[in-house]
Amino acid sequence: MLRVALIEPEIPGNTGNIGRTCLAAGAELHLVGRLGFELSERRLRRAGLDYWDKVSVHRHGTIADFLRQIDDAQVLAFSAEGAREHWDAPYAADSWLVFGSESRGLPEPLRERWRERTYRVPMNPGARSLNLSSAAAVVLYEACRSLRRGR
Repeated sequence: MLRVALIEPEIPGNTGNIGRTCLAAGAELHLVGRLGFELSERRLRRAGLDYWDKVSVHRHGTIADFLRQIDDAQVLAFSAEGAREHWDAPYAADSWLVFGSESRGLPEPLRERWRERTYRVPMNPGARSLNLSSAAAVVLYEACRSLRRGR
């Protein structure tokens, strides 16, 4: 199963949208570290509509806890700083698709740790970044497309 991990997400609406996208795509959602909202927050649940209780959500209290629980070899990280584009990522059925927060992006130590596995969603010059929920949806569905074709 594909797994989407959000490192310290800040905006409940984005997280709710990503949760709904994970449910639609059959992926797990992992929330890592300090959140910029409460999981009970109304805006989070409203963005996830009535699906939130069906989303497979996992909570990791710290980034260190998360790193101890995952297989680093299955990580594909996504950042505007990535050297390669998201459609070139070697998606596998058990990949971790890891994204940073809305205002800070993927923390520098993680970009460094996963330098060879950090990808970006291409954008026209002048665009700084995509909304986190948009980027996660683009990447998750590219992974689904790639896996369906047996890439």
